[in-house]
Amino acid sequence: MKKVIHKADSRGFANHGWLQANHSFSFASWHNAEKLHFGALRVLNDDIIAPKMGFGTHPHDNMEIITIPLKGVLKHRDNMKDEWQPVVPGEVQVMSAGTGVQHSEINGSVDEYLSLFQIWIIPEERNVAPRYDQKVFNTEDRKGKLQTLVTSFEDKDDESLKIHQDAKLSRIDLSNGSTFKYQLKSKEHGVYVMTISGEVEIEKDILNTRDAIGISETDSFSMSSKGDSELLFIEVPMIKL
Repeated sequence: MKKVIHKADSRGFANHGWLQANHSFSFASWHNAEKLHFGALRVLNDDIIAPKMGFGTHPHDNMEIITIPLKGVLKHRDNMKDEWQPVVPGEVQVMSAGTGVQHSEINGSVDEYLSLFQIWIIPEERNVAPRYDQKVFNTEDRKGKLQTLVTSFEDKDDESLKIHQDAKLSRIDLSNGSTFKYQLKSKEHGVYVMTISGEVEIEKDILNTRDAIGISETDSFSMSSKGDSELLFIEVPMIKL
């Protein structure tokens, strides 16, 4: 088993006034040669956006982009469907940038801060047709069990959102003292585990809120919760860039 631990306070941080951004991997002006990516996972940004503020229209291409709102209201607009679409906690948004897409992301509230994760995954196929999708996931369905959010188009799971990569994004909420064993898709995959909240022990390593661990070169790993906790799993092929 191979492990890499990223403590919350080791992340890159940018204060733009309207945006407080934490970067798990090198992003924009923050560069760390040891944190360029984890396999096909290129970006995991933990953003807090001020009311009525956001990212103006900007381009992306050849990237699978997943957004998970944690608090507040996200509003999305792109050149595939030129109208604002709200995305709220409990929902997940995916966008395949493919040959190119223009989009905007803003805080849809006039008085509440927006908290979200934005995740970029390198696609297995370039220059695909751009696409957008979003879906509601019931919180009750991840209490003590794995809830799958995103999988590959080749995966037979028809309840998950789809992207152009052999990846799997999932969540679980664990109660105090509970245990869980995660099974990987293959030994060519690794899992980046983000502790959204709480405290867990994963293979003898203690992780607190916003700490993360990348695990690869194993079939499975076990964890136990030291209190009520929420976890995000991002499983990806361990490609080399």
